[in-house]
Parts: sequence; C-alpha cells; structure tokens
Amino acid sequence: MTPVTAESGSSTPVIVVSEDTLAQDNVKTDVAEQKVEDGAAPNTESAEADVQNEADEEVKEAIKVGMECDLKHLYQKEDDKGRTSWTDKYPEDLEEAAENDMTAKFAILVRNKKSFEDSRKKLEIDSIVVQSPLLKIVLAKVLKDYPGITCTLKRLVFQAPFNPFVHRWEEFAAALDEEEDEQTKTHLELLFTVLKVELKDIISARLDYIKNKVITFEHLWTIFVPGTTLYSTEWNRDCGSRFKSSSYFEHPKYGNCFGLSAQKVDWDGDKFGYATAQNLILEFPGTMPISSLDTFPLEYHPEQEKVSSELLKRGRLFENYHGYHYKAYKAFAIGKNKCGDDIKVTVDSRIVIDSFAFGKFNPNRIAPLAPLKPKAKAARESSNEYDDSDANSDVSYDSDDDDDDAYSFANDANSSKSRGFKHIPLTDAQLIQCTPLVRGYALKSKQWLSFFVDVVNEIEFNSSAFANLVLPADQKELILAFAMSQVKFKDDFDDVISGKGKGIIMLLSGGPGIGKTLTAESVAETMKVPLYMMSAGDLGIRSHEVEINITNILEMVAKWNAVLLLDECDVFLEARSKHDLERNKIVSIFLRTLEYYEGILFLTTNRVEDMDPAFQSRIHISMEYPGLDKEARKQVWQNFLKRGIENELSEKEVGMLAEVDINGRQIKNVLKTGQLLARHKGVKLRYEHLRTVLNVERKKVE
Repeated sequence: MTPVTAESGSSTPVIVVSEDTLAQDNVKTDVAEQKVEDGAAPNTESAEADVQNEADEEVKEAIKVGMECDLKHLYQKEDDKGRTSWTDKYPEDLEEAAENDMTAKFAILVRNKKSFEDSRKKLEIDSIVVQSPLLKIVLAKVLKDYPGITCTLKRLVFQAPFNPFVHRWEEFAAALDEEEDEQTKTHLELLFTVLKVELKDIISARLDYIKNKVITFEHLWTIFVPGTTLYSTEWNRDCGSRFKSSSYFEHPKYGNCFGLSAQKVDWDGDKFGYATAQNLILEFPGTMPISSLDTFPLEYHPEQEKVSSELLKRGRLFENYHGYHYKAYKAFAIGKNKCGDDIKVTVDSRIVIDSFAFGKFNPNRIAPLAPLKPKAKAARESSNEYDDSDANSDVSYDSDDDDDDAYSFANDANSSKSRGFKHIPLTDAQLIQCTPLVRGYALKSKQWLSFFVDVVNEIEFNSSAFANLVLPADQKELILAFAMSQVKFKDDFDDVISGKGKGIIMLLSGGPGIGKTLTAESVAETMKVPLYMMSAGDLGIRSHEVEINITNILEMVAKWNAVLLLDECDVFLEARSKHDLERNKIVSIFLRTLEYYEGILFLTTNRVEDMDPAFQSRIHISMEYPGLDKEARKQVWQNFLKRGIENELSEKEVGMLAEVDINGRQIKNVLKTGQLLARHKGVKLRYEHLRTVLNVERKKVE
C-alpha cells in the first residue's frame, strides 16, 4: 500500500487516501449501483451498511488464515471487578521470577504466603522445595514407599500441611540423630528446624489425640498413615485393608466428608492382587473416639490382638480357596440385583468356588487387581530368596491341601497345581488385608455369587449312594467305570478334528421312577464332583439363546469335571419335523455342540423312540432300564427304611409291601406320607400306616 502525502509549502488541504481505501470505495459504489439496478429500495443508510459488510467480507477472504510462520504472544489482564480477558500488550507491572540461577544454589527454598486462617501468624509456609542432593538421599530412606513421593526428582516439592513429615516425624528425627556425614547433617538440621517450627502444633496435637484415643474431623488425616492396616466392618464382619490415600471433599448427599481409598487383597482367578475399596467418614463435631469411627487404623482397636488373629486365620482360608473348589454352603451370599446393587441371597446347597469362571461369565463384576508389589521391584528380586515382608503378585499360588484321591475335584486337570504355578505364600499383613468373600457358583439356584469364606464347609458325601442304586451289578460297574475313566483319560483320545469327540454321552431310558436320574446323581456323589442338572429354563426358547447358553454351560461343567444331567431330554432332542423350523434349529445346535463337549453327560428319557435319529451316533452307551420286579422293589423299600426312618416293620411286612407294583419314586412318596401319619399319632412307622396310604391311593395290599 503506497500512501499519498501533501507537498511541502502547499496551502491547499490535501486528503491522504490509500490505494486500499480507493479499492474499498469502488467496491461500495459497484455494490450500490447493482442494488439500484436490482430494484432495491433507495434506503441510503441501509445500503451503505450492506456495502460495508460485503466489502469487509471480501477483505477478510484475502487474508490466508494461519499461513504466516510466526507466533503472537497474548497476555491475560484483569479489570477492577476481577474479570479476565486477553490482550497483546505486554504487562508493565511484572516482577522478576522468584526462582532463577541465583536461588538454585540454596539447599532449600521455603515459599511463604499470607496467613488468613491462623490469627497467630502473619505468614505461613505454602510449600518447600528441596534442592539439596544430600537431603534427597536421606529423604528417600525416610519416606520410602510413601505414595506420591519421588525423591529422585530434580525439583522435590512438599506442599503444606506436609503430611509425609507428620506421618514420618519419628523416622525423620531418628535419621537426623544417626547421620554421620557432617555436611548432610547440616542440611538435615536446616530442614528439621524449618519443619519443626511449622509442624510443632499439629505434631503435638496428634500425639495428644493418640494418647486420649480421640480425634477431630479436621485432623483425621494425621492418624491415617499410608500403608497401615485399617479396620472396618462389612456385612457385619470384621475386615482389614491397606490404607492408600485420603482427601476431604463435599459429598452431594452427605455433605462434608473424609474419603478413604484402601486396598484389599483379592484373587481374580489368575493371581493375588489389591482391589480398591472406598470408605467415607462423615463430618462430626468436636472429638470422637478413634475406635468409634466407621474405619480406623487397626492399631487403635481395643481388641487388636484378638481381631488380628481372627483376620489372619480367615486370610489363610481365603488363600487356600484359590483355584477350583467344590464345597457346601449354608448362609446368605452376596449377589447383584438388576440395578447392579449388592443384595443378600440365601443359599443352602453345594457350591463351586471359581473366581476365574466368575470373571469370564461376569466380566463387569470383577475389577482388575493392582500388583502386591511393583513389577520392577519383583523383577530385581526374582533371583533372591523369598522375603516374607513382601509377596510377588506376578506369580500365582497353589495350596498343599489337596488329597490324593485320583477322582477328587481338587485335582482337576484345570487346577492351579497342574498349571505349574509356583506357590508363594502371602505375608501376615496381606492375609489380614484379605477380602472376606470368595466368588463362585451356587449349583442349586444356578447363580453366580460371592460367598463368605468363613462359612464355607466341606461336603458330607453319601458314600453308599451308588451301592443303594437298584441295578444289575455289571450294569452299575460299567456306568461308573466309563465315568471315572472319562475324567482320568479324557485327553488320551481325540477325533480327526482336534477337540472333537472327547466327551462321553450316556442315554438312560425307561419308565418313570426306576432310577435313571438317581444313576447320574450317584455317579457324581461317588466321584465327588459337582452335578449340574440342565433344564429348559437354563437354555431359553429361541435358537440364538439356546446356542449361547448351552455353549457356556458345557464349557463350565467340563472345566469342573462335573457330571451334566439332561433330564427328560426328549424335550430338547425330539425328532425334527418339516413344519417347526425354530425347533429344528435348536436340535441342530444340540447336535453340533455335543460333538465338542469334553465332559460326562447323562441323558434320561421316557420316550427314546421320539428322539432324533442323529443323536444315536453321538451316544456312547444306551441303557434301557426295565421296570422294577418284586426283588427290586423290596430292595428299594429296604434302602429307604435304612435311611434314619424309625419303624417297626418286619421282614415279612416289607415283602408284602414289595408285592405292590409301584416304582421307586412312588415308594419314596408312600414312605414319606406314612411317616407323617405316624408322627401325627406319636408312634413309630408301622405297616398299617403304609397300608392305609396305599389303600387311599387304590393300591391294594393285605
């Protein structure tokens, strides 16, 4: 742009106009003329405004945004009302930076600010910058493992109220007394003097609180030292955890609170680690006994030794329950409702403890675990002997309490022992910090739940269950041999396609009440493995639901070496037809998935002739159960009467009862009804009680 200037000495006024201005005027004139030609109203002001706007737009389009390779500094400014904005004018009231090359030579920098809360001080320390390399070496030992502190930084900054020094004051004072290097000791004394003046009141107050076993809400943080073991209650049970950090905050529901972040030792099916636990302490006035807090350090518990001993005992139980375990449970467990909240669920059945399967089928209900110690540290110590003060979370564990029974559930091929995991025990502190819950599956209610480890019991197996099964001896022996061999040698045989045909399927057919279901139950009881009874309700009614559910169930029970019972299987495996496509899909799904099942499956049916022919080639053993004859019925009567039923029946009377043509289930029902009648009369079970029941049911007996 070339400016036009007036010549020297000229008396005529000269208007200075730039080339850009002339160009803009030309644009305005052209636009105005165009509007007149288009028939626009001769509004001069409006026309000029429109012309100006269009001219500005054309000028802006000429600027190439962001293409100039340079930077522009903007500075924040504040008006008299505290509102901020930005300007390109450099502030004139700036002072030199407080930290520079001159301050870098000092061992310690103390940042002070005006004191508004403490009327006894004009200034209070905001933060301290430790620059001395000698101090950093000592502090690295004093503040070892203190969260948030890295003493190897070039700028080591501590913010008020200096929690690390309040919590480690005794260690800091001891380090000063024990230091032998004169220069290091001088630096330590300098820092000690500064902090002693600043922290003497809070340190004195902390000691006074501890002496009187009370605390104020304001000073709660002084008794919660990172790494210490905390005590709390969960579901009316004592619990230990490892304190990590804390903070004061405003809760939207409870108001001012003191939040605690703690860690509990847990097992995720692969390794032990720390799970996060959150606790709240609501604001309270004045002082409160430390032991009255919802959560407090275990060292302040009035019965610390007793509680520690109980937590240690329970922790050992928890450690032993890693892997897969088949147990009994009679208490309430913890489940989830539809909203994801914890609820109590009453359980009185056998359970399978298996955190790995729990996490696989409920991925949103198990959180990732933090390692019990840093991986870098674990790597450095991997070649050293085990230090009982620390445990390596990168190594899984195995217990030594498995029995030698070749068919026991604990010696499952999928157990931790067979995976080759190294057994490294948890420390006593970690055992105390173990969660009270183990995860698993309730077989009766078919629910994934969390069970309290201290009420898990051993199963009282019925050793006579298979002996009481009324079947020909050779038939019973064949069934049991097949089942046991399948568990022991299931990996020895494979199909042309890997993983196919490893399971064993037995079809038991015959009339009702002759022992088909009891056969599967007796086999599971003898082998001491879980029995999973699959029903239509477990699978759904749509083909896609059936496929997902049956795949999950078959995988689950195969890993547990469980016996799978599909009772009344004709409901699922009925022959396909040309008219019911959805049912055909379900049958096809069963045919395909059973090919890859690796466990033991019992199929029972009353209508074997209705089964789809394609299943015949997939069944390894097909046994037809004949109806009970007199001798078989007599044996069933005797077996039931031996099971704790007080009676006065003679051998002859039992023989007379066996004459009645009824099945095993009917015999059980008659006995139960007769026993109720006898108890009503206050006498032992007699023949006339059973005869009365049979006559009522129109089963004639003399």
